[in-house]
Amino acid sequence: MSFSEDYLNDNYESEFDEEEVKLKINTCREHIDNGYTFVHLDFIEEVIQLCLEYDFVEDGLYLAEALLNAVPYNSEAWQYKGILLNNTFSFEHANSCFEKALSLNPNDVETFINKSIAEDNLGMFEDAVKSLIRALEIEPNNEETLFNLGILYEKKEKYAEAIGYFDKSIEADPEYIEAWYELGYCYENMNQLDKALSAYDKYLELDPNSFTGWYNKGIVLVRLEQFEKAINCFELSIALKDDFSSSWFNCGYSYARVGRVNDALKSYKKANELDPFDETILFNMGQTYEELGSFHQAIKYYSESIKLDAEYYEAFLARGYCYDSVGKYQLALKDFNKAISLTSSPEDAWFAIADLEYSLGNVQESISNYLKAVEHNKNNFDAWSKLAETYIEIGLWLESLKAFDECIRIEPKKATSFYGKAKINFLLGHTQEAIECLKAAFELDPNMRNEFTKDYPEVKTSKLFTKLLDENKS
Repeated sequence: MSFSEDYLNDNYESEFDEEEVKLKINTCREHIDNGYTFVHLDFIEEVIQLCLEYDFVEDGLYLAEALLNAVPYNSEAWQYKGILLNNTFSFEHANSCFEKALSLNPNDVETFINKSIAEDNLGMFEDAVKSLIRALEIEPNNEETLFNLGILYEKKEKYAEAIGYFDKSIEADPEYIEAWYELGYCYENMNQLDKALSAYDKYLELDPNSFTGWYNKGIVLVRLEQFEKAINCFELSIALKDDFSSSWFNCGYSYARVGRVNDALKSYKKANELDPFDETILFNMGQTYEELGSFHQAIKYYSESIKLDAEYYEAFLARGYCYDSVGKYQLALKDFNKAISLTSSPEDAWFAIADLEYSLGNVQESISNYLKAVEHNKNNFDAWSKLAETYIEIGLWLESLKAFDECIRIEPKKATSFYGKAKINFLLGHTQEAIECLKAAFELDPNMRNEFTKDYPEVKTSKLFTKLLDENKS
């Protein structure tokens, strides 16, 4: 719906400030109160349009009702009332108004578009689509209709369909800025990140002062692991809106990924200042301090994040590691056990407990917890590897062989697993099997020969092993 050009300047912006609009509203009220509504219909219509532009909803509804009392068969007046009711979230009543408007003017594209908005908000997706398809039948290249169809499908996470409509809206109007923005969002959600980047670039070409545009582009660059470029985007977003906590947070994350740890901390602190109730910001501050080796500071921020979210699995796990690092083993154990209770996939927590028990010399407890880790995730290579090494320490060689076999199943090109099997086969006197495992280990990693000669210095006197080593020299 277009506004009267009498009220627009050359830049298509309203020439009035809010006070002037309020004066016009009061003038309309005077006309209505004095019984002169019919005489001033055009003026009242134009002021209703200003009410829509300035979001004076109650005033707009009052004027629309007065207009309808004077001209009850005016489809525009019914449409005005429907739009204003949409703005008050009275979607069912709004939909009735649009139906009345269409009964008076069945080919009005704008009414179908606004009707679809009411229907969408009432959960009537199919009806909303039908309204917009009907609008397209009337005006096949109406970019607003095409865009709104894209929005409907985007909300349903049907991104391929949404992209089709956004593309068509851009064909109709190559500078349809909102369509470029939503196109970027859809491509991002479909993991077509290069296309998302191109769409956001076009959007920013049209609106270089959009802080959300620079932010969204930065997020795509983070996902592409182009962190330096992402930092530039987040810094631009912050320059345009310095109280946007999400840009500060993601800028901090990007700083951390390129090793600018102090800058990361400053950004996280600013994000926390702007949004003190976001536990993720505090968690990332904890991670940064942990990376710096400042475990007590890390513990402080992990604790703060847990205060905000008492079921923050990752925070309990991370704090447990920090407690372990500063020698507070019982507190570490408590956090790891809490983490286990909070997730359906607790293998990381069982693994952490196993490592802690091992460091305390509780080997059997350690093995029991490594086994719990692999019960939850049979493809946990690290847990199987630790199990294998721990079994060797207590002489359970056959169990260790089985664990190394699991390691090889998960990562068949890991030389250390074959070398571990070779060592056990030597202990068991299975020389041929040991040699086969050594060959595999040396082929995967020629540097393993050096470890072998350190572990078995007597190899220098064995012609068989000397030959094996010579065959695998790089």
